[in-house]
Amino acid sequence: MFKIGEFSKLTQVSIRMLRYYDELDLFKPAQIDKLTGYRLYSAEQIPVLNKIIFLRDVGFTVAEIAIALEHWDCSYITDQLQNKRLHIEKTIHDEQRKIDKIKLAIKDIEEEKLPIHYNVTIKNIPSCQVLSLRRTLPTYYAEGQLWKDMVQYASEHQISLSSSTFSIYHDNEYKERDVDVELCSVVEEKGRSMGEIVFRSTEPIPMMACTMIYGSFDHIAEAYRSFAKWLQESKQYQMYGQNRQIVHRGPWNEDNPANYLTEIQIPIQWL
Repeated sequence: MFKIGEFSKLTQVSIRMLRYYDELDLFKPAQIDKLTGYRLYSAEQIPVLNKIIFLRDVGFTVAEIAIALEHWDCSYITDQLQNKRLHIEKTIHDEQRKIDKIKLAIKDIEEEKLPIHYNVTIKNIPSCQVLSLRRTLPTYYAEGQLWKDMVQYASEHQISLSSSTFSIYHDNEYKERDVDVELCSVVEEKGRSMGEIVFRSTEPIPMMACTMIYGSFDHIAEAYRSFAKWLQESKQYQMYGQNRQIVHRGPWNEDNPANYLTEIQIPIQWL
């Protein structure tokens, strides 16, 4: 048996952490000396402690470590590690987006970039026949999956998709999670609906306020702010219905994000 200080030196784990794991019932001493109350450890415990340290170092919480130790086998731990890897990759992606926004903000400040003013036009949008795929997505950034699923469906059923495609956002507010998005592609002939993918006629919009956005998708938020200013100044109109978004040039037909072309459409009506 080893006293806690000796075991700490042998395992390269601090006494503080050993006591902490003991208090959490995650890693208990092999026994407690009845006379002195000292914690005593055995060499046979080292592999278990090594597992704890490994899981801690790759991002597992104490609760996750406890569960992993209870169900430890090759299949289970492999699945848990895969899940943790996916979680870490998503975190890295989210943090990288924050870094990109910071870089862009710094660049704008250094260049004393003037705000972009977007021209707003009003037009009549008639009803049209579309192939539609509507789904609740984790975030707006998952919209690309709708495109893939629709293209696959069209290919399997010999449906010719036009270049006229647009997205309709059915939520009454901006949401960070679980967003209701409908992808529409204009078609010449009506076919048979199947599951999530349906043929339908879109609603005509007598007055649609529209603005074009040139450049990367990062400019979309700025365009909405410009839209808000226009609506505030155009007191005779009010918003209603669902916004639409059309990506005329995007990742599928343009390599340079600076050349993307996106159109935002917001239904309006007279006050």
